[in-house]
Amino acid sequence: MSSRVGDLLVKTGVITPEQLSLASGQQSGGGGFIGSYLVKLGFISEEDLVQTIAKQYGVPIVTLDEYSLEAALAQLVPQNLAHKHHLVPLVQKDNTLTVAMMDPSNIVALNDIKFITGLDIQVVIASERDVKTGQEKLYEQAVAYDKLIDDLGEEGVEVVDTNENIDLNELEKATEDAPVVKLVNAILTDAIKKRASDVHVEPYEKTFRVRFRIDGVMYEIMKPPQKLKNAITSRLKIMADLDIAERRLPQDGRIKLKIGSGKEMDFRVNVLPTLFGEKVVLRLLDKSNLQLDMAKLGFEPRQLELFKEAIGKPHGMVLVTGPTGSGKTTTLYSALAELNKVDTNISTAEDPVEFNLGGINQAQMHDDIGFNFATALRAFLRQDPDVIMVGEVRDYETAEIAIKASLTGHLVLSTLHTNDAPSSVNRLLNMGVEPFLVASSINLIVAQRLARRVCSECSEEIQINPEILVDIGVPAAEAKLVKSRQGKGCAKCSGTGYKGRIALYEVMPMTEELREFVQNGASTAEIKRAAIRQGMMTLRASALVRLKEGVTTVEEVLRVTAAD
Repeated sequence: MSSRVGDLLVKTGVITPEQLSLASGQQSGGGGFIGSYLVKLGFISEEDLVQTIAKQYGVPIVTLDEYSLEAALAQLVPQNLAHKHHLVPLVQKDNTLTVAMMDPSNIVALNDIKFITGLDIQVVIASERDVKTGQEKLYEQAVAYDKLIDDLGEEGVEVVDTNENIDLNELEKATEDAPVVKLVNAILTDAIKKRASDVHVEPYEKTFRVRFRIDGVMYEIMKPPQKLKNAITSRLKIMADLDIAERRLPQDGRIKLKIGSGKEMDFRVNVLPTLFGEKVVLRLLDKSNLQLDMAKLGFEPRQLELFKEAIGKPHGMVLVTGPTGSGKTTTLYSALAELNKVDTNISTAEDPVEFNLGGINQAQMHDDIGFNFATALRAFLRQDPDVIMVGEVRDYETAEIAIKASLTGHLVLSTLHTNDAPSSVNRLLNMGVEPFLVASSINLIVAQRLARRVCSECSEEIQINPEILVDIGVPAAEAKLVKSRQGKGCAKCSGTGYKGRIALYEVMPMTEELREFVQNGASTAEIKRAAIRQGMMTLRASALVRLKEGVTTVEEVLRVTAAD
């Protein structure tokens, strides 16, 4: 197949037939790519070779130095196959794998990769030097995990299927083995480098895997051998100061790591017993990335004005609602930072306390000893508070005390788990709170989601089919004018096309009309219609604004918001 490139170079006048013949003679003896021999013989420079091939085949040129090659790619394309065909896998996005190679005419190589991966293959051109550097970087990275595992030898730690006959001394000793320690440290530092928000260490019947959640989406990082299951989970439990002998009940802990020049990273650790062992989930808490500037959270100007107005009132309740991982805590912390003045006494009841905020009295809940949200609220009311934050309103008792506090001269901030702002009203009513209490206590309800941002490094303008836009809620008159952006995938975003996230908000102030609706027992749909009529921007409408601005994509709009 390489002769195609040679013939192309002769045809375009870059080399002579004699030079090709000489290079072909050497190739027949040593194998490999014809272009490499032409460069070695000095008939063409590597840069000219790459430029000529790219131009003739219409394939883009890339520089591999900028790519952050994911370790999972080494499992996707075996090292021997990459070396055999002189290529390196760069990124996988959906069902397409991008590979860098010198010879895009090598159909055999493309068919082999497609057969093994089951993915569509997209080719880009890279110099031979870049391909070799990429191979070293990718497969050495994979070997780093593999070597740590191999260092444990065949003995390792045996898989224990029951809670009986566990030699805790042996297990604790195994967790201190250097390779296990290094492997766990490598996983945690890799999570920090990749900007993961969560690390999942998951045991199954026949497999054991580690996944990272990056910008809200899960990615599989590695599959350690089953024999390491107990050693890795026990090592994490020891680091989090948990009981390694307790394998039947959930446990919560915390790991604090020092990185580089004194920077600290906290991991919130939860251990859950499952059918085939203990699943460990670590939440990364990076205080340096905590955004406390309300103007930068993602509120629309009018939404921000309403939110500031609500938290500026001396009493009443402000609720932030949304699923787990939607950024509710960040929004509440930004509100507390705004209110945190010398003349204001602020107390928070949290489970768990995610970040320490100076000047604010933060209490960690301990349900096992009866110190829950309701108990904390009662105590706060005897501590002369101005502002109270409750981590979550989960039950009638907590809701009742929080609402009564908001009606007796205190500002109360809290969260709920509901789909949107209007449904929060019925959630409180379903807990047993009287309609007149809900109507009179709430100042404002905020619903929020996090959508992935289009990568600024590789974004390009695209024209979206107007019919699709109309289907998701864009007015027909605007649909033809919308030009959004999407990421092609690059080194900065690890080929995903996204980097970072932005919050989408639905802000519903409790107006007099809405208070009457609540007292009269109106349905969620009726409350929502009334709120929209009064100017409330829904989550979907907020997402569409970001779509038109080129900040996010149609896929993200559909992933994180429901139709109105």
